[in-house]
Amino acid sequence: MARGNRLFVGGRLRQLRLDQRMDQAGMAKILGISVSYLSQLENDDRPLTAKVKAALAQAYPVDWAAFDTREDEQLLGAFVHALAQPDVAGPALEPERIEKLHLHYPEFAARYVDLHRAFRQTHERLNMVEEAIANDMAAHARMPWEMVRDWFHDTGNYIHELDCEAEALRAGICPRDRLEEADLVAALRDRHGTQVVVEENPAHHLRRYDRDRNILHIDAAVPPESRTFLLAHQLMGLHARPLIDAIVAQAGLSPAGADKLLAVGLANYAAGALMMPYARFRAAARAVRHDIDRLARRFGVSFEQACHRLSTLQRPGARGIPFFFCRVDMAGNITKRHSATRLQFARFGGACPLWVVHEAVAIPDRILTQLGETPDGVRYVSMAKGLVKPSGSFTRAPRRYAVALGCEIEHAANFIYADGLQLRDEAAATPIGVTCRLCPRRECDQRAFPPTDRPIRVDPDNRDVVPYSIE
Repeated sequence: MARGNRLFVGGRLRQLRLDQRMDQAGMAKILGISVSYLSQLENDDRPLTAKVKAALAQAYPVDWAAFDTREDEQLLGAFVHALAQPDVAGPALEPERIEKLHLHYPEFAARYVDLHRAFRQTHERLNMVEEAIANDMAAHARMPWEMVRDWFHDTGNYIHELDCEAEALRAGICPRDRLEEADLVAALRDRHGTQVVVEENPAHHLRRYDRDRNILHIDAAVPPESRTFLLAHQLMGLHARPLIDAIVAQAGLSPAGADKLLAVGLANYAAGALMMPYARFRAAARAVRHDIDRLARRFGVSFEQACHRLSTLQRPGARGIPFFFCRVDMAGNITKRHSATRLQFARFGGACPLWVVHEAVAIPDRILTQLGETPDGVRYVSMAKGLVKPSGSFTRAPRRYAVALGCEIEHAANFIYADGLQLRDEAAATPIGVTCRLCPRRECDQRAFPPTDRPIRVDPDNRDVVPYSIE
């Protein structure tokens, strides 16, 4: 609430603290103020100062816009956040000076925010080009599946209309948290006249839909959670077909096959939204501090499905924690990825070998945690788990891979996997990168390739673990 030019946000500040599952001492430490001062702010006895505004905007950039709907305050938050980025070395500006710049030169502040956003986008595009060159690929030669993957990334991995459509359908099918296979079989039969046949499939099709006879065949060897997902995919593919077709047409992906891949991806997205309806799943996730095993049991989904759904909770006005999510196979290939954080995965080549997800691949059914820091100084808390998906037959090898889920350290209090990590120890973070060809770190014994933008020095008389040094 604003009184004159002063801003009182006691209720929202208290709610933010409770959402982060922090006591007053913990938040006061992050904001750099005393506990008594924070108590006065929460009771609307004192307004926000420039210093506290800057600390809030830097520590909680996603939540800052909720403190004041005024455009000038939202601009101040974006301005503080842009100035706080470690892209350019130098001493940080005092919060009071930042607010004066914003107050007296709002056009400059807005222009700086726009320039910073353009800089970040240009930096990401440069990384994409460098990776493509490093892998002898042209930047425009994207395969259809890459275009679909990038389309989901550009949408923030959240499709509002489709998510709401799935949530509305779920309310009419099953009021319980756990959607059973029988619920979906009945919905397909009653709403679309589709017959479901679950049987052994010698051809190894997980799902096969006979359009002419309106019969859906599901392989009996598929695990229960995957079988439910396949049924949900079919139901949403039929129920939301007009909406899916409209989204595909609007996307305008030109390569042959990209439109069909996008339609499949949208049906998969809708299936996840049907099994884990947004509001109910978000509330449950916050209640258990994003304990994935508990969420998987409650909603009857697999560990991977729950992780993937957590990465899509970006509904305006009801956002979840900004997570990154990926799936890595035994060869280190990233086969599924999305990031709502500042961490961006390599488009080509493997991921950083120091990342715990690679160790998780070799140790199935065990959760590993890690505190990592990227070269830009941002710290992340992540968990990774190795998974084995059975094939149902001795003649086919099971699929082995790992999934990883993580967030920036500011959200650690609401992420159960951060418990036990030394979050405040400067030396405790593992120095991870995006990929070796883009990593600027000079001292790394795990480096597979030198960075593409820096020369190397080779000393024939001395040999370290890595046979060259970086200029």
